[in-house]
Amino acid sequence: MIKKKIFNAGQNLASGALMCMLALAATLAMAPARAQQPTQPQPRTAPSAAPGRPAAASIVDLPGAAPRNAVGALLDRIESGTVSAPQWAEVRPVTLAQLEDQLRRPELQASIGKGSIAVLYPNVDEPFRSAFVSMIQGIEERTKLRVRSYPVDPKVDTAELNTTLKHNGTRVVIALGRQGLNATAGLDREISVLVGGVLLLSESENVAGISMTPDPALLFARLRALLPELRRVIVVYNPQKSEWLMKLARDAARAQGLELSSHVAGDLARAAQLYPQLINAADPRRDAVWLPHDTTTVEESTILPLVLRESWNSGVPLFSSNVLHVKKGALFAMVPNNVELGRTLASSAMGMIAGDAKRRSLVPLRELQTAINVRTANHMGLNLGYQQQRAFDFVYPQP
Repeated sequence: MIKKKIFNAGQNLASGALMCMLALAATLAMAPARAQQPTQPQPRTAPSAAPGRPAAASIVDLPGAAPRNAVGALLDRIESGTVSAPQWAEVRPVTLAQLEDQLRRPELQASIGKGSIAVLYPNVDEPFRSAFVSMIQGIEERTKLRVRSYPVDPKVDTAELNTTLKHNGTRVVIALGRQGLNATAGLDREISVLVGGVLLLSESENVAGISMTPDPALLFARLRALLPELRRVIVVYNPQKSEWLMKLARDAARAQGLELSSHVAGDLARAAQLYPQLINAADPRRDAVWLPHDTTTVEESTILPLVLRESWNSGVPLFSSNVLHVKKGALFAMVPNNVELGRTLASSAMGMIAGDAKRRSLVPLRELQTAINVRTANHMGLNLGYQQQRAFDFVYPQP
């Protein structure tokens, strides 16, 4: 029964050495009297840190992490082959819960050839930190393993980080945020990298993972659900930043029976010139303006106020990929569901460890929630009742 419960914990530990370890732990748990020997226990000394290894304080274990104890010492000695029968009496009896907890240690997983997952995330303050903590929560929920998490600064020592990851048997790194991605530059090729929580990634960066840019297919589906008579989406973009997204958007618009009217602006001045022309020529009943994540054409201090004003005055619906724009007057936007994003990243990471060889690329975010501005909706003649508002995750202005 003990071995069955442990296998049900999701570990798949099948090596001969591990089976011996389980039998040994069960014997110890059923026979506590053996541990009471008159022999004086020998003091143990902690092993010295390997040259170049960073201090333990640089590693952040999420809640639930336990220090090494007698069970951990027993596992190490069994793995090394140094344990002998007379020494068993030095180890206290262990419970099944203690044994299962130790079996989840990333270093033990690595020792039997599975490898472990590590997370690199920016060492930032609130409110940004909470988003990354939520992603890590989702990663742990999906893997059902304690994941080693490393907060990284812009000037992180990548060589030292690489040494630490290799020592812990890391097979896949999930890099969150731009700082997390930058920290992977010095990692060995044997360590695979998945990216999440980063905006404006392009195909030229040659990375695999999930961009924080919402999938146009989900944006356009929500748009058609709100405004069934809509026929055209107008967008202004910088091809150096958003060409990969426009390719997806054209297919997504076609699938929804929409026309994507895309206009190139290589700089802020051109964007400021285009928006008034396009919005004034638009039909409020059939056209809508989309603001993608593009720092050139959706610049916050000049362009955004201009577009919001033109949209409000003309009645042309304005929707965005940035939830902050809803608070300022856009009709609706989609916002990341960070816990779900973590789960999806974890699934991909586990697939890579299991030997899934399919080519991975950058994909837009599909783990999304939706926010709506009911004041803007009312201004445009879209009166949403209580039940319709409940279909949205966030409603602004907040009551």
